[in-house]
Amino acid sequence: MLKKLFFSSISACLFINSSSWAQSVNQSDINGGATITTAVPFLNLNPDARGAGLGDAGVATSPDANSTYWNSAKLAFIEKGFGFSLAYNPWLRKLVPDMSLSYLSGYYKIRKEEVVALSMTYFDLGSIQFMDAAGKELQKFSPNEFAIAGTYSRKLSKTMGVGVTLRYIYSNLAGSIASSSGSEPTAGQTVAADIGYFYTKPISIKGTKNNLALGANISNVGAKISYGNDSRKDFIPSNLRVGTSFTHELDPYNKVILSLDLNKLLVPTPNPNDTTEKGLISGIIGSFSDAPGGFSEEMKEITISTGLEYWYNNVFAIRAGYFNESQMKGNRKYMTVGAGLKYQVFNLDMAYLVSFQQNNPLAETMRFTLSFNFDKKTDSVTE
Repeated sequence: MLKKLFFSSISACLFINSSSWAQSVNQSDINGGATITTAVPFLNLNPDARGAGLGDAGVATSPDANSTYWNSAKLAFIEKGFGFSLAYNPWLRKLVPDMSLSYLSGYYKIRKEEVVALSMTYFDLGSIQFMDAAGKELQKFSPNEFAIAGTYSRKLSKTMGVGVTLRYIYSNLAGSIASSSGSEPTAGQTVAADIGYFYTKPISIKGTKNNLALGANISNVGAKISYGNDSRKDFIPSNLRVGTSFTHELDPYNKVILSLDLNKLLVPTPNPNDTTEKGLISGIIGSFSDAPGGFSEEMKEITISTGLEYWYNNVFAIRAGYFNESQMKGNRKYMTVGAGLKYQVFNLDMAYLVSFQQNNPLAETMRFTLSFNFDKKTDSVTE
């Protein structure tokens, strides 16, 4: 009985972590497709309030300290010499009072063409009370996951840049609580890498100043993760994000920015008729053609994020966005609103999610990101 309770607790923890945004498997089957789930899905949870206000778009927006999440290649185009950002996001607050996602990122410009950065993501899953078969309380445990990453970003030209990130991932969902058989789960650990590309070019249209940006980022490409001594290993959420951003200056004090992101998980689609064990490379390559429903289902695995941002005098911003996912792949659909404020070295961004569903973990939740950006002394920057 203890074994059953133990694995039920772990399953509940995994469900909250992996499927809080997705419909149940049964509902997905009814809709004619399978929802893709992975281990450590917190890696693909957006911690940035600015991007959150834009419907979770950000692969091609202007660079800031949170570019380490969206697209590391953007960092090479950041104007300031160094800075950092801190974000805190309550999670499933309507159901659980103590779950949260926190993010800390900092960057440093080595010289005009090169930037390095460090970041850490921490996902706190709250507290779980374990009990034996008689209902006696055994002990409490607080599952948690985190990732620590280092980034290098470089300009290839005035308009193009690339970036790479290496990431260590740690996931402890059960602690040292053993089952009745004596088996003890272990914390999952793995490493992963990101690679990003960014293109930005000023464009003049009928005398107005504009800018076109393109971005692409492949994130969390790494080995599978395991939580015990058995042979089962789970994919981590490798992801392809591509998008664009267009900035139009209405006048010297007012500008609007339109952004669009497309996302696709690079992991196999669940298929009961295909029991072949897939590795990292075969899983990524096969993710473009393995949906049981063929090409039409593959297209439904792409999520769309679009956002509109207005800036006044580069001091105050208001934002709105929309996120859409196919009903048969999770059915996340929501609108977002947000605002931003810049004052000297200080930036504050806020976002609020308006869900079309009752089970969205961030519905009616205000999110904040605080960041600081500083200039370096001219003689300390190698041109």
